[in-house]
Amino acid sequence: MGCSVSTSSRSTCSSGSRGEAVSPLCFEIGFCGTKRTKRTFSDHVITLQNLPSVPNRIFTNGKSRTSCIFTQQGRKGINQDAMIVWEDFMSEDVTFCGVFDGHGPQGHLVARKVRDALPLKLLSSMHSYQSRQNGSGGACLKGNLKKSDGSPEDRLNCLWKETFMKSYKAMDKELRSHPNLDCFCSGSTAVTIVKQGPNLFMGYIGDSRAIMGSKDSNGSMVAIQLTVDLKPDLPREAERIKKCRGRVFALQDEPEVPRVWLPFDDAPGLAMARAFGDFCLKEYGVISIPEFSHRLLTERDQFIVLASDGVWDVLSNEEVVEIVSLAPTRSSAARILVDSAAREWKLKYPTSKMDDCAVVCLFLDGKMDTESDYEEQGLSSATVQSNHSGNAIETDDGQKTELYLPRNFTVRSSEESDSYGRVAAEFEGNVDAVSTEDQNWSGLEGVTRVNSLVQLPRFSEERPNP
Repeated sequence: MGCSVSTSSRSTCSSGSRGEAVSPLCFEIGFCGTKRTKRTFSDHVITLQNLPSVPNRIFTNGKSRTSCIFTQQGRKGINQDAMIVWEDFMSEDVTFCGVFDGHGPQGHLVARKVRDALPLKLLSSMHSYQSRQNGSGGACLKGNLKKSDGSPEDRLNCLWKETFMKSYKAMDKELRSHPNLDCFCSGSTAVTIVKQGPNLFMGYIGDSRAIMGSKDSNGSMVAIQLTVDLKPDLPREAERIKKCRGRVFALQDEPEVPRVWLPFDDAPGLAMARAFGDFCLKEYGVISIPEFSHRLLTERDQFIVLASDGVWDVLSNEEVVEIVSLAPTRSSAARILVDSAAREWKLKYPTSKMDDCAVVCLFLDGKMDTESDYEEQGLSSATVQSNHSGNAIETDDGQKTELYLPRNFTVRSSEESDSYGRVAAEFEGNVDAVSTEDQNWSGLEGVTRVNSLVQLPRFSEERPNP
C-alpha cells in the first residue's frame, strides 16, 4: 500500500485582491500575495520506498535544524512508539512533526506505518487540491470559497482542516485493507502538527499530547496544552461510544483508567476513544476522525513538545516545560526529558513496568546548538542512529536492526482475570509476525500500571448475532 506524490505542473493563481501571480500553492507558504519560496513539494516525487533518502526528515534519536527527538523503550517489550520531524515539508517554511504510540500485538508496526504514510497523505491531499486549481483556474485556497466567504486566514484554516480529515480517513482505510498488517486488535495514537510560518495546525487522535512553552507578560515560562487527551470518559466521547453499543468502564484495580469494551465481551479494554486501527471496536464507537485546531504563534511562544503518554503519565505539563527550558543544550532537551520521565517512573511506580517514551521538541525561533555542542551530548545526527536503551533501530538506508529487551507477557486466562477482578493485562507481538495467529501468548507475574489494551477478544473478526 504505497503512497506517492508527483507533480511537475507550474501555474499561477489569482491573489483575489490584486490579481498578482503567485505560487501555484498559495496555501503552502502563507496567504495570497506572499513571496514564493525556492522549493515546493511539486518539485519531486515522494514514495514510501524513497522516504529514507528524503532530506531534512528524521525519525530516530537525533536532531534537525530546529528540533530534537528521542525515544526510549520501556519495560513492556519492543518499543511501540514512533516519531518524526520533517522540515521543508511542502516548502521551506513548513515543518511537520508527529508522535505515534502503538498498542496491541502489532502496535509497533502500526505506529511506524502511520509515521511513514500519514505525512504522504497530507502531501497527496494538497497535491489533489493543486490539481483541481490548475484545472479550474480557481482562486487561492478553497476553489469554492469566494472573497466574501472569509479572510484568507480563515480559508487557509479550512483547507488544512479538510486536509487533516481526509488524510486521517485515508490512513485508517489503508490500515484496514493492508495485506500484511493485522490491525483488528492493534492500533496507534497520533498527535501531528504542521507549522507554516506563524500558523500552527494540529490534528490528533488518542492520548498522545502536544504542549507549548511560552513566556507570559512577566517573562516567565508557562505551559500551554495544545491538544486534549481523547479518553473514553470525556462526555462527548462516552456518549458516542454508548450510542454505538460500546461500553465504557474502568477496571477495579485501576479506577482512574476508563476503557472501551465490546458489548458482548470484556475485551479489548482500549484506554482511548480514538485511534488508528483497532477495527474490532470501530463499529462500537471508537473512531479515527481527528480533532483539529489552529493557533497563531507569537514571539512569546518558545517551543512545542509532542510526547507519548509514557511521559505524561509521570510528568505534568509544567514540569515538561521546565525540563526543556532548562536543558543545557537544545539538542539534548528531548533526551533529558525522556531520562526525567524514566526516573519518575521508578520513583512513583517502583513496582510497575515503565512505558515507552517518545518526545519531539520543536524550537519555534528556528535555532539550534552548534554541531560541537551536539556531539558533546553523545546523540546521533540525522544519519547516525542511536541504540540507547535497546531501541529498535531504523537507519536512513532502510535497514532495520531490532535491539530490544526481553518481552514480558502478562496476559491471564479468563479464570485468572475473574479472580483478579478484571485485572489489567499486557501483550506484545513478534516484530516479524504478520498476523495474530503467529503470536505465542504466555502469562507471567506482574502487571503494568496502565496498558492501552487489556486482552484480546475471544473471537476473530466474526461476531455473534445480536
